[in-house]
Amino acid sequence: MGKNFVIIAGEEAGPKSNKMGGIWNVIHEEAHTLAALFDSGTLDTKEEKEILVAGPYYGHRGADWNRGLNRITSMEEFNPLHVGRVLQKSLESLEKSGIKVFTGEKLVGKNRVGYLQFQTSDFGKIRSTYMGKEMTLESRIKAEAYEHLGLDSLKYESMSNGPEYTHYLSLSYAISELIRFLVSSASESAETEETTSIKGFSPCPGVSLHCHEFGVFYAPARLKKLGIPVSTVATLHATLPGRTAGYNSIQKRRNNDSTWPPGVPENLAALEALALYADTITAVGESTRQEARLFYGINGIVIRNGITIESDKIDWNLKEGCLEKIRKFLSENLYKYHGGERIEPEKIIPIFTISRLEVENKGYPDLLDSLVALEHIIKNSILEGHMQEGIRVICFLVTAEGPKTNLPAGFPVNLPKEILAGSELKIQQMIEEKGLDFPKMVRGKRSVAALLYPQILSISDGGLGMEVEEFMAGCCAGIFPSRYDPFLLTGLEAGKEGTPSVVSRVCGFSDAIKTIESLIEVLGGVVVVDNIDLSYYETVLDYALAVSYFTRNFIDDRVKYKLLCREAFLLAKDMDWKVPTEQYYELISGARFCKQ
Repeated sequence: MGKNFVIIAGEEAGPKSNKMGGIWNVIHEEAHTLAALFDSGTLDTKEEKEILVAGPYYGHRGADWNRGLNRITSMEEFNPLHVGRVLQKSLESLEKSGIKVFTGEKLVGKNRVGYLQFQTSDFGKIRSTYMGKEMTLESRIKAEAYEHLGLDSLKYESMSNGPEYTHYLSLSYAISELIRFLVSSASESAETEETTSIKGFSPCPGVSLHCHEFGVFYAPARLKKLGIPVSTVATLHATLPGRTAGYNSIQKRRNNDSTWPPGVPENLAALEALALYADTITAVGESTRQEARLFYGINGIVIRNGITIESDKIDWNLKEGCLEKIRKFLSENLYKYHGGERIEPEKIIPIFTISRLEVENKGYPDLLDSLVALEHIIKNSILEGHMQEGIRVICFLVTAEGPKTNLPAGFPVNLPKEILAGSELKIQQMIEEKGLDFPKMVRGKRSVAALLYPQILSISDGGLGMEVEEFMAGCCAGIFPSRYDPFLLTGLEAGKEGTPSVVSRVCGFSDAIKTIESLIEVLGGVVVVDNIDLSYYETVLDYALAVSYFTRNFIDDRVKYKLLCREAFLLAKDMDWKVPTEQYYELISGARFCKQ
């Protein structure tokens, strides 16, 4: 019986790092869902399968190329990795070549998920040889990349993001070396055990590689050039030209304009273009698939993202408890730090958005303008007697340049300007210019306010002290007005907590929900706002009306509001990780899961 190695690789593969969501969630869920599917016996095969997650290792401060994140990898959550003969021999070969790999595993049912974290920070100190010349391992990798694929590392490493490029190239090289050794060791093992049935024929060892994003795309390209028999899939979560163009990428697609916008990092784009060497290219949304074809000439298929929900129902007690905590925190700190009239907790309606700090792409101008429009909608509703007086809607804007420490008491209601940096300052200035800061609210002149939360949410974040899931569960609605967003996992994450949301049509998420029959069109648990064909003012008004719809039902009709929450929950549950994982596995292995 042979062994199949399924390797899932990415820059964020491994222990969760101190950043919001993203690729880590995708890789983690794919690996664990695949292990659960293997455990359930839905795959009809006699071959033994081993799932390996491959990513970087940052052992100390300064090891991370991204000085802003300053990630430090902790392997404490893992058990020691059970290593078979083939994998053990491959790891030993890596060690001999100077590549350090830190290992661990997690048990999912009866199946193990192994973790291999590669330390690339010392590749510039390790001695190696290439073409008869002695050099560092880092230089060897660059020389070989130029020889095989024409990557001009001499030029690319001199750019401002040179360390990032060098890290990705080194990480991809290390992953491809692991696979090269696996194939070699497995082939030798097969011959030793006399598993050949035809003279001169040796079965190809089962090694499959799924690469998420451009940081590891050099791995399948190098394997292809070396002639290593491996099945590969490269998944694009966005494209660099598309992300740089932002909301202008829509117009570029419509005009069939393949010119790159100014500011595309040439070195990273060169790595992204290597997706062409994978056996199959996938995109998480239709817009990303179209961008790949437009900017790189890459033809791919769409496999959506998903989410894992183990519960069959919403935890209403959790939602009520989290809501109460948020309301109490806001009521007490608004009075303490801004004075004015004390706002009763039950009068506060918290809503939220959460994203990377991309002001234009994530639609922050649209969001703030919609909150201004919401102010007028609420004011008129109160005057006409359709809403009780004293209601206060506070929208959390959760986005940060990076993690913060030593925050003041009352953060983020107490938000000194000196703790803000970069685009955080820009967003706070926008809030104040729109009159959405707290002074007018506490004096009773405004019903709507925006609260910047420039921190990565956690129980020790120095603010609310809540995990992301608890925070989402406690808010009454989410609003995600992205002008450019390949998928929008946060919409599904909100639904997982039974929180309805407003999403823009430009998100890949909105494409995916068209296929879900349970979604009620127009005003349901997830409201899709057309920010592509409507004018800016119509779009902003629709965002405001959608949020108003959720808040009115929350205040006046809790039964209907709970139905909306349940619809958002069921939509997220329908979009679980099982189907995408099966599709990925079929692509990299050629094996189909049995439908039971």
